Amino acid sequence: MTPRQSAELLLLSALWGASFLFMRLAAGEFGPVALTAVRVAIGALVLASLLAWHGLLGELRRHWIALTVVGLVSSALPFIAFGYAALAITAGLSSIFNATTPLWGALVAWAWLGERPGALRALGLAIGFAGVLGLGAGKASFTAAGGGVSSGAAILACLAATAMYGFGANYTRRRLAGVAPLTVAAGSQITAAALLALPLPWAWPAATASLVAWGAAVALGVLCTGLAYILYFRLIAQVGAAQAMTVTYLIPLFAVFWGWLVLDETVTLAMAVGGAVILLGTALATGIIGPRRAGRVLTRD
Repeated sequence: MTPRQSAELLLLSALWGASFLFMRLAAGEFGPVALTAVRVAIGALVLASLLAWHGLLGELRRHWIALTVVGLVSSALPFIAFGYAALAITAGLSSIFNATTPLWGALVAWAWLGERPGALRALGLAIGFAGVLGLGAGKASFTAAGGGVSSGAAILACLAATAMYGFGANYTRRRLAGVAPLTVAAGSQITAAALLALPLPWAWPAATASLVAWGAAVALGVLCTGLAYILYFRLIAQVGAAQAMTVTYLIPLFAVFWGWLVLDETVTLAMAVGGAVILLGTALATGIIGPRRAGRVLTRD
C-alpha cells in the first residue's frame, strides 16, 4: 500500500472501531431497532447521493431482489444484533466477536459453495472458534444486567450477527458478481432502511433521546456507514480485497481504545488472549498467513 492507502485503512479501522462506541452511547436510549433504522437511513442518503453522482441508480432497479437480501442479512439484522449486545457488553468485547466474521464467511463458503478449506485453513477455523468458545465461556452470564440484557445473550447476538455477515458476503459473491461495489453498498443501506421503516413506529422510543445519543446515531450513519463504505470499497478497488480485509485485525484495537478513552472500559487478560486466538485463527482461515504468504507477512513490519 502507498502511505495514503495505509492512512485510509487506519481511518477505516478507526471508524468501524468507533461504531461499537457509538452503539454503546445510543442503544440504551433509542433501542436496537430504532437506532439501526436511523443509522441505515442516514447511510442510505449518503451513499445514494454518491450513486446518483456516478449515474448508477439504474443498477438498483435491476438487482433489487438480491440487494434486499443483502440489506437484510448484512445491515438490518446484524446492526440490530450488535445494538442489542451494546446494552450488556463493552465495545471492545463486541468488536472482538465481530472479528469472527471471516471465520463464518469461510465456513459458509465450505457448507454452501463447496469451497473446502485446506488443512491449514481448517486448522484456522478450529483455532478461531476455540478462541470464541474460550472467551465466550469466560464472559457469558445469563443474568440480566442493567439494560435488561445478559452478557450471554449479548455474546450470542454478536455471533449471530457475524454469521449473517458471513452468509451475506457469500450471497453477494454468488448473486451480485459483476455489480459495482458502490451499488451493493448503497443498495444494501436503502433496502435495509425500507425494511426497518415497517417496525419503526412501534420501535421508536417513547422518551426523547438526548443530544449525546442523537450525535452517536448520526455519527453511526454518516461516519461509520456512509464514509466507511466509501473508504472500504475504494481500498478494494485500489489494493484488492485481501489487503482491504486486514481492516478486520485493526478494528478491535480501535474499539478497545475508544471504549477506554470515552467510557473508561477496561481490557482484561482473558479478552486480550481470546482476541489474539480469534485473530490468529482468522488469519489462518482466510489465507492471510499461509505457506505462500508467511514471509511477506512476517517482513511487512
